[in-house]
Amino acid sequence: MRHIFTIRYGVLKNTSDFYAPFNSLKKGDPVIIRSNRGVEFGDVVTKVKEIADNDPVEGLGEILRKATPDDKEKQRRIQDELIPVEFKFCQKKIREHNLLMKLASVEHLFGTKKIIFYYLANGRVDFRELVKDLAKEYQARIEMKQIGVRDEARLLADYEHCGRELCCRSFLKNLEPVTMKMAKNQKATLDPSKISGRCGRLMCCLRYEDRVYEELKHNLPRKGSIVKTAKGLGEVVNYDVLQQQVLIELENGSKLNMSVHDIIDRVREPVRQKEPACDHPCEKDCGLE
Repeated sequence: MRHIFTIRYGVLKNTSDFYAPFNSLKKGDPVIIRSNRGVEFGDVVTKVKEIADNDPVEGLGEILRKATPDDKEKQRRIQDELIPVEFKFCQKKIREHNLLMKLASVEHLFGTKKIIFYYLANGRVDFRELVKDLAKEYQARIEMKQIGVRDEARLLADYEHCGRELCCRSFLKNLEPVTMKMAKNQKATLDPSKISGRCGRLMCCLRYEDRVYEELKHNLPRKGSIVKTAKGLGEVVNYDVLQQQVLIELENGSKLNMSVHDIIDRVREPVRQKEPACDHPCEKDCGLE
């Protein structure tokens, strides 16, 4: 019987499933794994399931062993001694070669002579001479990996406005696009400084309840709709998505707050008008309507 565990590993806090021929691991245990990048140091997130020995495991990495005291000491030395030196040396060579790039982080794999340098740049960078210098200095396989501002926040930032660790560091596997329409649906403030994360982009948590808001909003008449109520015709001037309440201005000028279920009929919908795009650095079209 083999056992599948979810492991978090690497500086980008990757999470993937790995198999092991033993079941003596628990959440938080440090382990040595073999991923598609090589032998690495990781931590157990959770146990997923058990599979038979003859079941296919294509695409899964392997857990080699639970980390020993020597493994932990080696990983500590990599983090505290080797990586800071490699970071400074790379920065020095970037300046010497006058390269338009910003070094964000360095990852030194546990069990192989492989070092990954993460950098930011506005376009393509010819770093061939830089790679030669790094390979000569460390006698290792060098990989230069260009990242964006969201990955930079995942690498360097710690806590968000809410006081919790960044979602992208703690549990998110994929960084899905977030749009201004999601913030608008939730009636969040549209002040970019309040809805932007540490990366400067819209906060990932705006996605979490977006589907529920979309479903609830679908049940409500849009602003400007003419509806029929028990007290006559009126125009919808506002609504509360979560409470499923609408504020209606009647023909006599009075305003009535009522449940959407108490509306007798929807007489006329307003003409939809496209609003100008926002100035926020969204990752896709804001979708403002």
